[in-house]
Amino acid sequence: MEALRKKHWAGRLTFLAAILCFGAVAVALIAALGSARGAWPFRIGFKLLEYALYGGAAGILLALIAALFARRVKPKLVIVNLLAILVAGAFVGFLGNQVRIARSVPRIHDIATNLDDYPRFYRLTVRADNLENVPDMGRRDLAALPPRERWKAVHRDYYGDIAPIRVPWSVEETATRVRRLADERGWEIVTFDPANGILEAVDTSFFFRFKDNIVVRARPVSGGGGGSIVDMRSISRVGVSDVGVNARRVRSFLADLRRG
Repeated sequence: MEALRKKHWAGRLTFLAAILCFGAVAVALIAALGSARGAWPFRIGFKLLEYALYGGAAGILLALIAALFARRVKPKLVIVNLLAILVAGAFVGFLGNQVRIARSVPRIHDIATNLDDYPRFYRLTVRADNLENVPDMGRRDLAALPPRERWKAVHRDYYGDIAPIRVPWSVEETATRVRRLADERGWEIVTFDPANGILEAVDTSFFFRFKDNIVVRARPVSGGGGGSIVDMRSISRVGVSDVGVNARRVRSFLADLRRG
């Protein structure tokens, strides 16, 4: 009788753990797909992700308890619990890392190599509230600044390494190399003007299908000496924080371009 009761509880705990673990991943996928297809605003999708994260963490804990409970009375259930832990653990680990990254970067979404003379978009547009909601990071000196100047100050503090690069090629050849790198990344090319060294493109994220606007500009080195100066700007169309995506994109792209 006691053995039957233990088997019963082992089965129930395993079932609940599986619901939480696999359900968390399912909710996350639904949240992403729904936001990507416009079924609901992305903020609702993020809220669903938050619930999924908590559910997944609770499922892992319950699966550990269920596995310990089942190992003597019903060993086959241990495999189910370990699988649930593996799936939910990967999900919670990935999402938890995204949360960690989000907390380590400023809540801005507009990244440029030149804050005073950034490249201009010709066909793509910058949203009207692009630089209206810039955090003051809890600092009085930043709070006293207008939003645009606050953005520049925060940008310099966190992304001071992002700057124009000099390459040895003509403007037209540089633009051609820029186009090749953009194509390799799967960006949607909107404008390509090699004579004037301009490329505009859109990069779309995999899950939520967020779209970021990108412009790359090449200009001849002033004062002679040959070569070109390359500037880049990458902006998220929605949200306040970009979780550092735009900065990583600019750094990676310019590093690849410099390597030739």
